[in-house]
Amino acid sequence: MHDQMCEKYWTLPDIPSREHRRSLLTRSRQGTFLSPMFQVSCHTANDRAGDATVELDELTITRTQDLFATGDFSAAELCQAFLERIAEIDRAGPTLRAVLEVNPDAVRTAEACDHARRRDGRAPPLSGIPILVKDSIDTADQTMTTAGSLAMLGHIAQRDAVVVDRLRKAGAVILGKANMTEWSYMRSARTCSGWSSRGGQIRNPHVLDRTPSGSSGGSAVAVAASMCMGALGAEVDGSIVRPSSANGVVGIKPTVGLVSRTGVMPVAAPQDTAGPMARTVADVALLLTIIAGPDPEDPATMTEDTPESPDFTSFLVDDALRGARLGVARDLMGSHEGVDRVVEAAIETLRDLGAEIVDPALGAWTPFFGEAETELCLYGFKNGIDRYLATHSNSPMKNLAEVMAFNEANADRVMQYFPQDLFERAQALGDLNDEAYQNAKKECRRMSRTEGIDKVLEEHHLDAIIAPTDGTPPWAIDPLVGDHIIGGCSAPPAMAGYPHVTVPAGTCHGLPVALSFFSKAWQDGKLLGYAFAFEQATKARPIPTFKVTVS
Repeated sequence: MHDQMCEKYWTLPDIPSREHRRSLLTRSRQGTFLSPMFQVSCHTANDRAGDATVELDELTITRTQDLFATGDFSAAELCQAFLERIAEIDRAGPTLRAVLEVNPDAVRTAEACDHARRRDGRAPPLSGIPILVKDSIDTADQTMTTAGSLAMLGHIAQRDAVVVDRLRKAGAVILGKANMTEWSYMRSARTCSGWSSRGGQIRNPHVLDRTPSGSSGGSAVAVAASMCMGALGAEVDGSIVRPSSANGVVGIKPTVGLVSRTGVMPVAAPQDTAGPMARTVADVALLLTIIAGPDPEDPATMTEDTPESPDFTSFLVDDALRGARLGVARDLMGSHEGVDRVVEAAIETLRDLGAEIVDPALGAWTPFFGEAETELCLYGFKNGIDRYLATHSNSPMKNLAEVMAFNEANADRVMQYFPQDLFERAQALGDLNDEAYQNAKKECRRMSRTEGIDKVLEEHHLDAIIAPTDGTPPWAIDPLVGDHIIGGCSAPPAMAGYPHVTVPAGTCHGLPVALSFFSKAWQDGKLLGYAFAFEQATKARPIPTFKVTVS
């Protein structure tokens, strides 16, 4: 039954044939396997006499809107191009397993965007842009929201998450659901990043036996391998920034409270947030501009400190780094010499771009899922998931206890690699009024803010802190033992609820290495500006090569 359901949702919608429809894709084959350079055939304004090609992995949202406006190709054609690419490299070919299911209505939605553009002569900012959504974020269409779990098969949300609703209102085409680490990494301490019982193991498109990292791995892999224009992820600690880093794309974990969490499966409210991933800083800034804003159902977005959501693209200027005071978190380096070499070169680039570098700026370190953060997440997950399931009438599971019982009854399919020990620990806990939970929340904020980021920024008069996003290159996938996470800087800004931007900085043995910028709350735009200036100077984003292993 499970295989039949998965096959149903893998069916790609057909486009009605057009008598004179030009060929959409040309495939450049190099060596023994297809190149990632799938191309959209189009006529450019400067080359009307003959076909030019636009590579999917170089298309930006702004460039695409320009091509739509000039009639070089349609949103429906672009949507079909991405669907064909998903079929070619995700289900077949290198079998990335980044996409759980495609939206059967995607092409029809894109055609509606084309019709509206022709009718109105204008279009909203994301009109016809294909976006994938992490499987923990509600979509009220024909796609399921399951957190990657077989226990949740058949769950169709009755309304969109607020972030999805805002994407749709801006014209985006929701292309489908991205695979993820089952239950956002909260089932077992031995979890393997990118594995779910529903979708199997996601693979890194740069080197296939390497981790996609984090719980939003499907979103990051799909962006990196050009299966969408952008994607939504969700993070409690590292689940946006770490997969963005491991797959060589741009990601932002926004300030908690900038983006609504309504309709996003929770882990721990003080740290939970959704956020965008894309291949460029400009695309991430545009997506964040669209999804940010107050939501009466999410009190974190309605505080007196919450600023009005700006146009984040206004921060993107080439000289954004000039005069910026950046502190190097040396205590978050030293885990791998290859990563450190890339980051040292990045620091010199930042100096060349006019930044004032304070090195070292020590004290921002906090443990990745240390004792206090683990306690916070176990309490938060148990209470948050019970509340989510109870308020989703279409869900086949009504609470965490039912999910655990399903897993036990289907252990051969669900727990063949690792158990549900974190579920068991969470289920034994009380509610969020427990003293243990309140103490954990205070301790996380003390370590990450008062004695962490705030202290470092104030002592050194810094605008932001920089560090390698991950301490090592992506590690080998190991479903039996689990992840091998060493170093990295996701924990301090995650625990603090502060913004964190990651941008490609180079490679080590063909694997992406990323640079992080983080600072105090509501500095999201400023950090995007720094990342943009660095990106424009380096153009360091690597293109996936689908190597089988490190050579």
